[in-house]
Amino acid sequence: MHKIRNIGIIAHIDAGKTTTSERILYFTGRNYKLGETHDGTATMDWMVQEQERGITITSAATKCKWNNHDINIIDTPGHVDFTAEVERSLRVLDGCVIVLCAVGGVQPQSETVWRQANKYGVPRIAFINKMDRVGADFQRVVKQIRDRLKALPLVISLPIGSEDNYQGHIDLVSMTAKIWEPCEKDPAGKMITAEIPNNLKKSAEEARADLIDILASCNDEILEKYMDGEEISDKLIQTAIREGTIKNMVIPILCGSAFKNKGVQSLLDGIVNYLPSPKDIQASVGFNKDTLEEVEIIADPKAPFSAMAFKIAAMPHVGKLIYTRIYAGTLNVGDQIYNVTRGKKERIGRILQMHANQRVELETAHAGDIVALVGIKEIGTGDTLGHEKDAPILEKISFPETVISVAIEPKTKADRTKLSTVLHTLMDEDPTFKASMDEETGETIIAGMGELHLEIIVDRILREFNVQASVGAPQVAYREGLRKHVITEYKLAKQTGGRGQYGHVIMEIQPMPVGTGFLFDTNVKGGTVPSTYFPAIEQGVRDALQEGPLAKKPVTDVKVTLTDGSYHEVDSSLLAFRNAAIEAMKMGMAKASPVLLEPITKVEIETPEQYIGDIISNLNSRRGRIINMEMHHDLRNVETHVPLAEMFNYSTHLRSLSQGRASFSMEIMNYADVPESIAEKVLKSMREALAAKAAKK
Repeated sequence: MHKIRNIGIIAHIDAGKTTTSERILYFTGRNYKLGETHDGTATMDWMVQEQERGITITSAATKCKWNNHDINIIDTPGHVDFTAEVERSLRVLDGCVIVLCAVGGVQPQSETVWRQANKYGVPRIAFINKMDRVGADFQRVVKQIRDRLKALPLVISLPIGSEDNYQGHIDLVSMTAKIWEPCEKDPAGKMITAEIPNNLKKSAEEARADLIDILASCNDEILEKYMDGEEISDKLIQTAIREGTIKNMVIPILCGSAFKNKGVQSLLDGIVNYLPSPKDIQASVGFNKDTLEEVEIIADPKAPFSAMAFKIAAMPHVGKLIYTRIYAGTLNVGDQIYNVTRGKKERIGRILQMHANQRVELETAHAGDIVALVGIKEIGTGDTLGHEKDAPILEKISFPETVISVAIEPKTKADRTKLSTVLHTLMDEDPTFKASMDEETGETIIAGMGELHLEIIVDRILREFNVQASVGAPQVAYREGLRKHVITEYKLAKQTGGRGQYGHVIMEIQPMPVGTGFLFDTNVKGGTVPSTYFPAIEQGVRDALQEGPLAKKPVTDVKVTLTDGSYHEVDSSLLAFRNAAIEAMKMGMAKASPVLLEPITKVEIETPEQYIGDIISNLNSRRGRIINMEMHHDLRNVETHVPLAEMFNYSTHLRSLSQGRASFSMEIMNYADVPESIAEKVLKSMREALAAKAAKK
């Protein structure tokens, strides 16, 4: 297990992440030709939609070897709409490589994936890519890692040249130069180890001194030798870098140009030398299903079997693939296991080692492995698999709520039947995709993380699954908030002959800060409401929050506390208290100054200076708020916050404003109040649309 590395490749879109993955596959001998994203030949981008658009949409898994180590790699999407793929991958990985563009530096999605890696405590190394590009600035990106990502960068590779003159780098551990030259026998060229050029010796010595300074702050042995003036060996430096990386104290920084085949071998060395094996990371923690006590899960092939299903994918001629990280134990084809989350017994039909969409049959898989299982009937993303029914449950994966929706209408009865099956398949695969039926209009509504997300989903429905359907315009997923602290009470007392219904609740409703979500608490004195009814009351509150008083949109950022009430020994029931809670909430929310909330996006625009005036003017017309502006070379970077409702088709408008020379990236930031004048128009439009659809129905 010490020779296993389970890593992810994460990045902002267009940082060169998939090209880096493709070069890793080439240099490790996993692929025998160079795959390219721009011409649709990348192994890891195997979906039709990925090949057509030149972007990664779904995470792809593979396995390769380097220096007698097995490296399991998951290449993740860089577009914010597919952030769930990054989330579930990082949940099960031991380490990751963040790829940063030497020109663009730390970009919005770089920050998002960094936060996700922080959430799961994943050790990481950084690869500053595209050193050959015009505008490449290594030191600027290192500074951004420190300032924007709040990390401690540890430079272990110093670039030799940049832009057209980029030749390779200086390895600050071995103090040698790694230079790439053309080679007739290999289209990827060859790496030569040489002495450091004379004109770079001083800067290399200074950079090595900085490296040792940083390591001395987190390694006692190096500090001691440093203070005593003793020589510090390369081996000790390498050991200290590894320890600091695994403890998330430092981020080793490497550089290269994946497209020009430079620096990838050194990156592979960094993965093997500095990122952890399954044995090196902190033991996973599960919970006893009954007592909720913590249970440590040791990474040992001889321990009881424990694994997590982190991704589900339907594959033609194979069926449902369950991508699984095995944390402990050994699994064989034919074994009977349990889905501990659902309490279901399952049998393993096949175990597959995946290479993007290709597969190799395995008989056995062990702790530390990432494999795909076939034959499991009932399962969801994040479910725990174990050797027995009461095996510990691993913490589930959390996913963000949807922010955009469209209506989809099948053209025939046969298409309607087919669509229902397809939507369930897609929801199994993608936890951030939701489908539901609008009860008032009878429409099928699909919801996701952004325009591109739904565009890809619709394309798959129409082409891959061959469903004929018409699709409506995208709609923002509005929510509702409460701005007033209120006490609400409802007494349900019905007598219809025989046993009646009785439930009486008094609750406090409090607005909470943005991002809090929903909190439920109880503060009942004297047993006026027995605790056996608390779960039913909480469920009633949750049900009521699904439809706010303004526009029947979900209510968020609220705390509800049950403070009092009463019960009847005969007529009270779980259902009665649930219904009482629903009615109390409806009354309370109407009195709590409800407001309409809309998603706000963080938008970063990069544009030549001559277009900045028109772009700012256009952003102002979209209710944008400029947060920051800075110059980098001859480009202006603008950071702004804009309501999502104002951002539909923005890429088309930006191209027009800048003659196609500006680019932008966008991520959902939070929800905020819709200005009153606009809220009135939005609510009126919603009511009119609802009335029109109801009349049509």
